[in-house]
Amino acid sequence: MKGLSGKTVIITGGGGGIGRALCLRFAAEGSRVAVLDRDEAAAQSTAELVTEAGGKAVAYAADITDYASIVETVEKIERDLGVPTVLVNNAGFDRFMPFLKTEPGMWQQLIDINLTGALNMHHVVLPKMLEAGGGKVINIASDAARVGSSGEAVYAACKAGLIGLSKTLARELASKNINFNVVCPGPTDTALLKSVAATSNNPEKLLEAFKNAVPKRRLGQPEDYPGIVCLLASDDADFITGQVISVSGGLTMAG
Repeated sequence: MKGLSGKTVIITGGGGGIGRALCLRFAAEGSRVAVLDRDEAAAQSTAELVTEAGGKAVAYAADITDYASIVETVEKIERDLGVPTVLVNNAGFDRFMPFLKTEPGMWQQLIDINLTGALNMHHVVLPKMLEAGGGKVINIASDAARVGSSGEAVYAACKAGLIGLSKTLARELASKNINFNVVCPGPTDTALLKSVAATSNNPEKLLEAFKNAVPKRRLGQPEDYPGIVCLLASDDADFITGQVISVSGGLTMAG
């Protein structure tokens, strides 16, 4: 896609699932990819896959909930790969549980990873984009944020917050040539979904219910998302900002 070659791209949660698929695709487009993940081995594995495919990637073990750690990590990325002008906030965490059975400690863990972590990334990376004259931010939210999802109240609230953040920043920084857009996956066949399902009373029944709710009659695959994310990061999307796009096999059809 136009304009991705040579750009430095930060992808959080790049160690597996959707994040890994995003890293591989951006590298294939010629971008220099910073693979961020709390799991250092997973991040390194993704970086090695990129290198084997002929791309450029460096792994960084970083906890997005730790502001000071992110400041240090982004400085390393700038030294290693150049000024980041694309940020993909993909890292996420969920647990499947009716709201009245949850506890404040669980809320805080979900908020820290799904919302505060993204706030940290925006706050540290956006000044770099301003200095560079512009950039693109793609936030990975969830269809749960658009229509709700039983058993995911706090997760949905966090992802809805991420949508609100994206729209507000899109307005604040439009004149500075920084675009913000949101991609909302539906149920996706990843380790995260399986771990979420495992917290329910009947994991297999829950996964089957997710699949049957999708008009395409299948779960999403990690490879279903890099196309739209790369498009939104490319020069072809210079006039697209503040938008929310569901990639969910028709599960959500919002006008």
